[in-house]
Amino acid sequence: MMAGIKALVALSFSGALGLTFLLLGCALEQFGVYWPMFVLMFYILSPIPNLIARRNADYAESSNACRELAYFLTTGIVVSAYGLPVILARKSVIQWGACGLVMAGNCVIFLTILGFFVIFGGGDDFSWEQW
Repeated sequence: MMAGIKALVALSFSGALGLTFLLLGCALEQFGVYWPMFVLMFYILSPIPNLIARRNADYAESSNACRELAYFLTTGIVVSAYGLPVILARKSVIQWGACGLVMAGNCVIFLTILGFFVIFGGGDDFSWEQW
């Protein structure tokens, strides 16, 4: 039980760190544009395909179409989250420094989401359903 609490605290710290990078990319005085906040939409959408596929999956098979489609959609969402700040910076809507901070936030947040699924997504004796 204590290991689960430590993992939860570590995940919440890394999530806060990623959001700090994102907010710094928007709110610092030299940047001052809040368009990069649209990547929050990608953070919310990224785990949804895997959650749906995990609920509908038959684990007897090594692979199935539902799970592969979920991986494909998740990949598209994650790539879009990295592409949006680059496009905004190329069109001079945001500065390249803000783009770098948003990219750093993306890395931390997506690693946090992956860590959540690795730690709490097993579904065996220890899972996030306890919380």
